[in-house]
Amino acid sequence: MSTAAPIPFAPASRGAPFGLAPSGNVPPQEAWRLVQQGDAVLVDVRTNEERVFVGRVPHSLHVAWATGTALTRNPRFVRELEAKAGGRDVVIFLLCRSGKRSAAAAAAARSAGFTNVFNVAEGFEGELDEAGQRGHVGGWRWHGLPWVQD
Repeated sequence: MSTAAPIPFAPASRGAPFGLAPSGNVPPQEAWRLVQQGDAVLVDVRTNEERVFVGRVPHSLHVAWATGTALTRNPRFVRELEAKAGGRDVVIFLLCRSGKRSAAAAAAARSAGFTNVFNVAEGFEGELDEAGQRGHVGGWRWHGLPWVQD
């Protein structure tokens, strides 16, 4: 677990997302750098249970893309994202377990009119390794970025 001091969120800047890839994927290190500078907000789209039991990024916002064990899509996702992030033109990075749900959430947000929403590539835990485990191949934690566990 990282022992880096938490960085408080500053208001995110509005406008162009600093030359980020048009693919909508941003490496975890670049996302963290821009969040630290106050140029973006980080929104965790995992379930609350995942955040509690697996870990979370300090001071990240939380808007679940899906809930429950069946991962039922959150029908209020777009409204909650807009309210918590501060608008549809804020630079927003979405984070999930492996980058798949957050990519779907980013696509839905773009379709709803968000102009600067991006997926954090690799997610919080990365892809499965050859043993079927996460945390050994990419991901926020694997890159040594700040995180805490409740």
